[in-house]
Amino acid sequence: MRKRTKAFASAVVRFYIGLDKRREELRVLGKQVLRSGTSVAANYREGSRARSAEEFIAKIEQCTQEADESQLWLELLRDDCGIDSPALTYLWQESDELIAIFVTMAKRAKGD
Repeated sequence: MRKRTKAFASAVVRFYIGLDKRREELRVLGKQVLRSGTSVAANYREGSRARSAEEFIAKIEQCTQEADESQLWLELLRDDCGIDSPALTYLWQESDELIAIFVTMAKRAKGD
């Protein structure tokens, strides 16, 4: 998962670099997805070094929230800004898969 979340963060960075920052809405929404998308990997790394089950669960749930937020920004870029690219489609699908994985991880760690 460390490699997968880092790969997701790297893909977000490359996607952001490719946006036309002359368009204000792309610059603003791009920065939002850049922040939330890279936070997924950062929070996962923090969670992997957690000192307690509670700390691990909190970080994994934060990963879920950041991946979900990334989907929102991607949807706005697609639906309201006309960005239609394979990179955006990949990022949305990967964030969806990551959300499912993180939800399962948190449930199992809680003993649900």
